[in-house]
Amino acid sequence: MAKARALDRRRKSISSIRKITRTMELISRAQFKRAMDRAVAATAYTRRITALVGHLAHSGLEVSHPLLQEHAEPKQAILLVLTANRGLCGGYNGSVFRLAYARWQELSDWPHAGLEVAGKRGISAFRFRKIRPNECFTHFSDKPSFAEVDVLASRYLRDFAAGDLDRLDVAYTKFESLSRQHAVVETLLPLSGLEGTGEADHFGGPQYEFLPSAESILDEVVPTSFKVKLFKCFLDAAVSEQIARMVAMKAATENADSMISSLSMAYNRARQGQITGELLEILGGAEAING
Repeated sequence: MAKARALDRRRKSISSIRKITRTMELISRAQFKRAMDRAVAATAYTRRITALVGHLAHSGLEVSHPLLQEHAEPKQAILLVLTANRGLCGGYNGSVFRLAYARWQELSDWPHAGLEVAGKRGISAFRFRKIRPNECFTHFSDKPSFAEVDVLASRYLRDFAAGDLDRLDVAYTKFESLSRQHAVVETLLPLSGLEGTGEADHFGGPQYEFLPSAESILDEVVPTSFKVKLFKCFLDAAVSEQIARMVAMKAATENADSMISSLSMAYNRARQGQITGELLEILGGAEAING
C-alpha cells in the first residue's frame, strides 16, 4: 500500500506543478501578443530612420555629425546587456550571457571598459563570475517605455558628445519572427557603421535638399535614430523573452502530462496488485477457517 500511496502523492504533486506551468504559458502567450505588436510597430520606423541616417552618412554631401564619426583615439567603451528579471524561459538568458561575456573579454583590452546590465538574471550571472557591473537596471519591465529608455539613451549621447564614451555595444536577443530569435551583440555608437537599405544604390543614390540647413536636420534626425534603435533593442528583448517563456512552459506542461499518464498507469498496476493480494489473503483465511 505504501508504494501506491507514494505514486499517488507524486502524481498529485506533478498535477499541481502542471497547473502552474499551464498558467504561466497562458500568461506569456497573452503578454507575447502585446509585446510583439509593439515590436512590429516599431520595426518599420526603426528600419527607415536608420536607413535615412545611413544614406546621409554615405551620400557624399558635406555634412557631418559627432555621432557619425569615430573618435581618433578610442579609450572608453560600454557594454550594455539586456536580460530578464525572471527565469523559467529556457535558454534565453544563457544565450545572451554567453555572447555578452565573450564581448566583455574582448573589451578588457580597452583602457577603460564599463559594464551595464539590465535584468536580475544577467546581474547574477556576472556576479557569479566575480564581475561587478558598473550599472545595474531592474526597473525595465516586460513592457519597456520609450521614456525609460530615453533617459538611458540621453546619457550615452551626452557622454559620447563629451568624449567620455567612444563605443557602445548592446547584447540582447533580436526578434525576427515567431519562430526565429537569436542573441546578438551590436555596436550602436558610433553610428558610422549604418548602411542604407540598398534601394538608393540601385537608383544612383538619394538626392537631398536641406531646409533650413543640413546641420539642423542632422541634429534632430541622428540622435533620434539612436534612441529609436536602442528602444527597439529593448522591445526585441521583451518579446523574445515572452516567446522563450511560452515555449518553455508549453514543453514543461507537455512533460507533466506525460509523467502524470505514466504515474497513473503505475499507480493502477500497484493498486490492482495490492487488491489481488488482499483477496488472496481473504480466501486463504476463509479456507483455513472452513478446513
